[in-house]
Amino acid sequence: MPATPVTAVLVHSPFLGPASLRPLADALASLGHPAVLLDLRPSVVAPPVHQMLLGAFADAMSEELLDGPVVLIGHSGAGPLLPAFADSLEEGVAGLVFVDAGLPTPGRSWRETVPASMYTELRAMSREGQLPRWQRWFQPDPLEELVSDPSLRAEIADEAPEVPIAFLKEERPEVEWDGPAGYVLLSAAYDAEVEKAEAQGWPVRRLGTHHLAPATDPGPVAHAILEVLTDLL
Repeated sequence: MPATPVTAVLVHSPFLGPASLRPLADALASLGHPAVLLDLRPSVVAPPVHQMLLGAFADAMSEELLDGPVVLIGHSGAGPLLPAFADSLEEGVAGLVFVDAGLPTPGRSWRETVPASMYTELRAMSREGQLPRWQRWFQPDPLEELVSDPSLRAEIADEAPEVPIAFLKEERPEVEWDGPAGYVLLSAAYDAEVEKAEAQGWPVRRLGTHHLAPATDPGPVAHAILEVLTDLL
């Protein structure tokens, strides 16, 4: 565990809401590391999404009282934006942790980083320029399989925003990160990302669980994050 308490700023995916990370925030706090969990959903409903997201993040963080080293922990689709989030803060960020998340691709769009067929399928599902909620991208609904608690499943489902499809074509911010970083792998879907992280010499932890484990089984995820931070800080 880190020698001194760190403040963990948890960043949820643009395609989900804070309920996907709230149990993880509670688990980190119970281990002595205060957690900040923002609700960024209002900033992803209209383009330009990246600009709105970064502005909302910086505004919300300016109201927070942060003690000790600050680390950003991004889940899923938040991963590629962590360097830009860190750059938007007045206070320095001690490290980044990617949790089953994409890695930064500055200047490239989401569309450029996935198979063309995936974008085509999502475009066909979109209505009036808005993507369906994340869980409706897949058949069957992954929430039914991954989240057994009905109230938590309903909360995650209800929070998932309808993001503009234009977001998928927006270039990601041209911000590089050369500070400490680590990776926690939850599911096989991100095997390629964790291999890239290892190739860069990042500390890595692999958990044989699933993508929404920060919500359904937060204890092991919290411990893995803290192990990574122990190696980083």
